[in-house]
Amino acid sequence: MGTPKEALDWHGSTLLRRVTGILARSVSPGPVVVVSAPGQRLPTLPVSVNVVSDDRPDRGPLQGLAAGLGAVAGRADVAYVSSVDVPLLHPAFVRTVTASALAADVDAVVPELAGRRHPLAAAYRVSVLQTVNQLLAEDRLAMHALLERCRVRVLVGAELPAPQSLTNLNEPDDYERALRFPAPSITVNGSATRAWRLGDVLADAVTAPVRLNDEPVDPDPDLPLVAGDAVGFA
Repeated sequence: MGTPKEALDWHGSTLLRRVTGILARSVSPGPVVVVSAPGQRLPTLPVSVNVVSDDRPDRGPLQGLAAGLGAVAGRADVAYVSSVDVPLLHPAFVRTVTASALAADVDAVVPELAGRRHPLAAAYRVSVLQTVNQLLAEDRLAMHALLERCRVRVLVGAELPAPQSLTNLNEPDDYERALRFPAPSITVNGSATRAWRLGDVLADAVTAPVRLNDEPVDPDPDLPLVAGDAVGFA
């Protein structure tokens, strides 16, 4: 991309803030963990997001997966793993993949679209950490090496809601094109509109409680919105 993806602007917020916010909506009350490089400067995040350091940089996503799984060990049975460059991620996608991993006797649930598997948009049993560490010790750093040693369920086609969740941004042209996507279609007090984040639809001085899909939420301007959301406030 030529610049750190996590800090790229996304309609007044950042890619990192959007993706972590969607994950927080998807797995509540589970922890959301960001894996960063040592000394890496990250955009501002809510205090509820845990940041852990990958103490062995330049060893690819498998090393990051080890840090992330280690951070949630003992707090979760299954972890959804995401890259930071997926602004169209939808909670329905995350919940479907995660629920499949909880329900099935497998180590990982991996979505597949157009014949391509997406191991960085997948759910893993936290217990695979031992296998991850074994692969790292063998200097086998590819994610497909992990899938070869796991019991994997693949989700395809109609099994995947909101398949646009897999749209990632690898090059500047991808990013510029994605910025032109229309904002999600939502409702505010029953009226249809489009918005990427809560701050786009809140009045400047909202003091009454704010509800998102009939659940109370803090009026955080950077709270990401997705297609089908209903926002309500007095």
